[in-house]
Parts: sequence; C-alpha cells; structure tokens
Amino acid sequence: MNGLWRHPIALGLGALIFVILLAATVTIVPETQQAVILRFEQPVRTVNAWKAGEQFGRTGAGPILRIPFIDRLVWLNKRVLDVDYDNQQVLSSDQLRLEVDAYARFRIVDPLKAVNATGSTSQTETAITEALRPLLGSSIRNELGNQPFATLLSPERDQVMDNIQARLQRLAGQYGVQIVDVRIKHADLPDGAPLQSALDRMKTARVQEALTIQAKGQQTAQIISAEADARAAQIYAESFNKDPDFYDFYRAMQSYRYTFGDTAKGQTSMVLSPDNAYLKEFQGRR
Repeated sequence: MNGLWRHPIALGLGALIFVILLAATVTIVPETQQAVILRFEQPVRTVNAWKAGEQFGRTGAGPILRIPFIDRLVWLNKRVLDVDYDNQQVLSSDQLRLEVDAYARFRIVDPLKAVNATGSTSQTETAITEALRPLLGSSIRNELGNQPFATLLSPERDQVMDNIQARLQRLAGQYGVQIVDVRIKHADLPDGAPLQSALDRMKTARVQEALTIQAKGQQTAQIISAEADARAAQIYAESFNKDPDFYDFYRAMQSYRYTFGDTAKGQTSMVLSPDNAYLKEFQGRR
C-alpha cells in the first residue's frame, strides 16, 4: 500500500481504468427509453421494451450489465413520436388537386425489428421517421384517390382517417411500429383558377345530381299512378262481376253527380225526354 502511495500517477491511472470499465459495464436505462444490446453488431436482447398496459415505475428500466467494449446499445424512445406530411398535392377521385397537410403518430413496439429494419444504426428513430414519411404519403394518396373532395367536408372524414391509418399500419409493420393516429390538418383546393374551376365542376355535378333525382322521382310517381289505376280497374272489374246491377247503379250515380252538378254550377239548362235511357236510374228502370 505504501508503494502505491509513492506512485500517485499509477494510482490515478488505475482509478481511471476502473471508472472506464465500470462505465462500460454498467448502464442505466431510463423509463422513457428502450434499448437493444448489440454484440458484435448482432442484436442479442432488448431492455425495457414497450408493453401494452405497463405501469410507470414497474418496467425493466434501471441499471443493467453488459460486456465492456463488446456490447453496444441502441436507444429507442418509448413515447409516441410524430411524422409529418406537409404541403403535398393529392388527386381526389373527382379529379381535384388538393394541397394536403397531415401527420401520423406512432410508437416503437418491437425494438429488435426496428433495429434490424434500419441496419442497427445509432439514428434508428430518425431512420424510422424518414422511412414512414413516404409510406404515409402513399397511404394518403391511395385513400383520397378513391374519395371525392366532398367526403373530407362530411362526417365520413373520420372513416377516411381510419382507412389511412389501417393502410399505413400494414405498410409500417415491417419497422416494428404501431400507428397510434393519423390526422389530416387541412386539405384545400389551390387558390386562383384551379379553385374556381373546381367550384364550377362541383356546381355542375350538384345540378346534374338534382336533375337525376327529380327524373327518378317523376318515374317513381308515374309507376305508382299506373299501379293505382290498374288496381282501381281491377277492383271495378271484380265489383262488376260480383253485382253487375249495383255496378251500373254506382256508375250512373257518379255520372249524374258530375253532369248535373257541373251544369248547376255553370247555370246551364238540359232538356231530356222522360223516357231517355240516361235517366233510367231515376225511374228505377232496367
């Protein structure tokens, strides 16, 4: 021991080496981070990986041991991350060019898959974000390409968001991420001539739709009227077959009402002989 104190430089170097070995062996994993341990650049295990329903303070965070200078850690955030899709043009199903701003929120739920998909780089989060951006754009273009612009102004907008999220999840699963939410901040028509042209096309489409509905309504009314007339004729025919005398009497009463009622209103006189066949129902003749 006295020999060590006589060589303070050697003592200092030894302490420094010990500290370096300790730092290379012991690592503290925060609650908000998950780590993938690489040994000879090959993933061997994960630490504090995200799990559904886990409680803060009861995860795998804390100090861990690793082989110094052999094991390397790749850090991944456990929190929800964002990827933006800014000011991109998208063509709707009614051939309108829309300027779209959107974003997606995602969480890394499979660290090993994420590291393998991005090549075990230290910038795994950035690499995943950059990889998801074109996938988000593709999902938005594919979904909005099947929808008219008016859908984005209606309650069906939420269903469109769900469809985009489902499309993006199918594409993004290879990166070990879970798509939490997708939202379109705005989808506007370009200003100027394109906007006016789009409004004119929308107006023409609505007018044509109104004319089509009106024509269908008239067609339906004609069908209902024809069916009613046919039913009435059928009822008359059935009544005539059951009691021809009553049917003659009923028709004669209708004729008298229309004939004498109208002439009375018009102050017109009619001269008929007492034995006229038209007046037989008044006299009870057959």
